Amino acid sequence: MNPVRSIAAAALAAASGLAVAAPVLKVDKSVDIDRPAALVWQTVKNFDRIDAWHPAVASDRILEGRNNEVGAVRLLTLGDGGTIREKLLRFDDAGRSYEYEILESVLPVSHYRSTIVVKETGKDKSTVTWSGTFQRKDTGEHPGEKENDETATTTMSAVYQGGLDNLKKKLEAK
Repeated sequence: MNPVRSIAAAALAAASGLAVAAPVLKVDKSVDIDRPAALVWQTVKNFDRIDAWHPAVASDRILEGRNNEVGAVRLLTLGDGGTIREKLLRFDDAGRSYEYEILESVLPVSHYRSTIVVKETGKDKSTVTWSGTFQRKDTGEHPGEKENDETATTTMSAVYQGGLDNLKKKLEAK
C-alpha cells in the first residue's frame, strides 16, 4: 500500500473507532518486611500457596503441570466464590521472582501479566514488590462503569496492597 493510502486508511480507522485501544495500565506495590529475604521467599514462592498469605484467596490448586514449573496453571477460588485461572510464565528461585498471567478471571482486567519479586534490603530485612500490567476488562471505546481504567487500576491496587499487607503481618508476627 502506498504511503497516502496508508495514512488515509489509518485516518478512516481512527474516525470509525477501530483504532481506539484501551491503554496498558500498570500497578506497582511494595512492602518492607522485617524478616530475611530467604524466609519471605519461602512463603511467597509457591505458585500453589497464595492462599497461605493472601486474605482474599480461599483456596489455590494446580490444575495443569507441576508447582513452580513454567506452564503450571492454578485455580484460585476467592472468599466470595469467584475464580481466577492463572499460568506461570517464569520462575526464578535464585532471583526470588516469578511471573504469571491471568487466563480467566472475575477481576475487571484483561491482558494481565504480573511479577512478584523478593529482595534482600539489609540484615533480616526484605522488600516484596508485586507489579502488573493489564488493560481494563472492556477494551472497547465506551467501557461500562465497572470495566473501565479506574476500576481496573483501583481493584488491582487493592489486591496487591491487601496481599502484601497481610504477608507482612503474618511474617512479622512470627
